[in-house]
Amino acid sequence: MEILNQEEQEKVVQAISLAENQTSGEIRLVMERRLKGDDVYKKATSYFEKLNMHKTNQRNGVLIYLATDDHQFAIIGDIGINQKVPADFWEITKEEMLNFFRKGDFTNGLISGIQMAGQQLSTYFPRKEDDINELPNDIYFGKS
Repeated sequence: MEILNQEEQEKVVQAISLAENQTSGEIRLVMERRLKGDDVYKKATSYFEKLNMHKTNQRNGVLIYLATDDHQFAIIGDIGINQKVPADFWEITKEEMLNFFRKGDFTNGLISGIQMAGQQLSTYFPRKEDDINELPNDIYFGKS
């Protein structure tokens, strides 16, 4: 996927790792080129299930989905985190990310969204000594 070079991918993965070091929550990023006619929220939800985001212990997974060529993205939080954050939190996070995306700065837009999600996760689901990383921190590249 050409949208992020190797160095940028590493920065994003590092942001995920840093965010998760403060929380028991899990953050995943899915990138692909096209929605192929799907609704962005529907596509994000399907990846949420495919990547077992709904199977975390405390139901505190967050998925950021980005369809680069279609210029659409969505953020999905599992029931555990959604019950805790303010009702408009994901929209505020999306707006913050959009400020970067509009300038063509996908790396810092993604990092900003990851940091905001991580901050909320660490507030409501702080990391405990026995916490394990339940899901990979890498970027998942879709097929389209």
